[in-house]
Amino acid sequence: MERNRTKSVPHARCGCGTDLGRGPHRSHKEVPNRGAVFLSFTETSRHSFNLAAVAPPGGLNIEGIEKKTLDALCHPNQPHVSSVFCFERLDCGLSVGSAAGLCGRLEGSFRGRVLRVSCKQGNTDVLERSETQNQGAESVDNGLTCVMKFGGSSVASAGRMREVADLILSFPEERPVIVLSAMGKTTNMLLQAGEKAVSCGVSNVRDINELSSVKELHNKTVVELGIESSIISRHLEELEQLLKGIAMMKELTLRTKDYLVSFGECLSTRIFAAYLNKIGAKARQYDAFDIGFITTDDFTNADILEATYPAVAKKLHGDWISDPAIPIVTGFLGKGWRTCAVTTLGRGGSDLTATTIGKALGMREIQVWKDVDGVLTCDPKIYPSAEPVPYLTFDEAAELAYFGAQVLHPQSMRPAREGDIPVRVKNSYNPNAPGTLITRTRDMSEAVLTSIVLKRNVTMLDIVSTRMLGQYGFLAKVFSTFEGLGISVDVVATSEVSISLTLDPSKLWSRELIQQASELDHVVEELEKIAVVNLLQRRSIISLIGNVQRSSLILEKAFYVLRTNGVNVQMISQGASKVNISLIVNDSEAEQCVRALHTAFFESDLSELVQDCRSQNGSV
Repeated sequence: MERNRTKSVPHARCGCGTDLGRGPHRSHKEVPNRGAVFLSFTETSRHSFNLAAVAPPGGLNIEGIEKKTLDALCHPNQPHVSSVFCFERLDCGLSVGSAAGLCGRLEGSFRGRVLRVSCKQGNTDVLERSETQNQGAESVDNGLTCVMKFGGSSVASAGRMREVADLILSFPEERPVIVLSAMGKTTNMLLQAGEKAVSCGVSNVRDINELSSVKELHNKTVVELGIESSIISRHLEELEQLLKGIAMMKELTLRTKDYLVSFGECLSTRIFAAYLNKIGAKARQYDAFDIGFITTDDFTNADILEATYPAVAKKLHGDWISDPAIPIVTGFLGKGWRTCAVTTLGRGGSDLTATTIGKALGMREIQVWKDVDGVLTCDPKIYPSAEPVPYLTFDEAAELAYFGAQVLHPQSMRPAREGDIPVRVKNSYNPNAPGTLITRTRDMSEAVLTSIVLKRNVTMLDIVSTRMLGQYGFLAKVFSTFEGLGISVDVVATSEVSISLTLDPSKLWSRELIQQASELDHVVEELEKIAVVNLLQRRSIISLIGNVQRSSLILEKAFYVLRTNGVNVQMISQGASKVNISLIVNDSEAEQCVRALHTAFFESDLSELVQDCRSQNGSV
């Protein structure tokens, strides 16, 4: 058969002009059959199925495919990506649960053929199957294998950077993407410097202690690592000029705040990449906002958009194939799709950067290196004997992160879950510790409680309406009030005539607590238009994460422990994820409760409770 050469296919672009391009090739056999997928025909085919039309070889007209199939393929809200893909058989449908599900409706017609598909009808070419199989095998064999993310404490000094470099190079079989946070407390210092600049005057910017500390830390690190100071000198100068601009304008907007804190990651990654190159490990630095991390324009707490995945895959994979070098990527940062301005992903957002890259490139594993031995049974600051949890599900990890566990970013589990990519939490100070492995499922036959999480300084609202009984629309009015004010609700419980709920104690990024008097007064004022409101402050949420199919056993033991300690539970709620039970208590009693519960569930003899679990499991 005569080989047809591929033609250029229109690329998709986001609002700011970022080229979403075409991803690397992969044959059908090489696509992992793991979980629900949308297929974009890139190497990251686990996450997007964005075809607009399929014209099979042999002259079958595009209109010959069922209209409902084309309607499904032409989803208007998704970025369209084109690439080459190899099938023994092609399925034109969208309702598939895995890559294997693509083989079905048109089997036999496409054996030995390859389609080039794009968002434009008619852009379809036929190639010999062997050509793309070879290309796909090359990309899999030589591609990047895992993500290794290191937090601020892991790269807090020159000494720690050396240790992290040694750690990375101790895995010669891996071809990792490295994601770094800012050094130590740099993010906090940058924020404080920005706040001081608002009122200090332009001439006094150089005297801001936090600016001096940031400069000293990074200059000292460069000297100790023996690399050129020119690597960071321009960024330090730009940082000072930005602070002078803030001082001149006498304001620090959310947009400017994001740009300000981005200097932390930009500095740490440049230093680390330069050090790796110095010791002979070829590395290349990347700013996330320049390689396709496309986000909403919600400054200080942006969400990653779907267009990010093919864009990041194209850039990182393409660079690796053309010129292999360890990618060193800034965590925490993105680019707004409308404004094209630097955005941040919220506190701890480097975890989300890591899992996004893992999903984009279809990695074997995502490693999150922290300063603790994995996810623990509770906060070690409350109970020093807390122990690592060896295994978690994605749902358990997401609940732990949302309700206050500091080990992971609340949104970081979503890309890993969608890509069905294991996440391993390890300790960079103790790399031999097994850590915690997070996967889609785990053996829950004997699991009772996984971890106890405490979220302090919570505000609780009791909203009572005597007209609520049988009245439709009341809940909608209550929650539309919170939506209008941009306030997040944590825990909710309802009865016939009332709603009890708690408010997120912080706005995720901002250090301004939501309990500020003026803001709470406004909330109460709005709610009092439709109900009687009772405001209760200084409360805590104790979340029991585990096998909530055994909720009666967990609650029985928990209430016994709390009653024994004289603690009154003011509210209880079970999460929709079915892995979380939340108890609301007074702040002053919270730590006492956590210690007592930890002793009861993790240190006492639970053999009787486990036996009850087994009996209950057998009866289900």
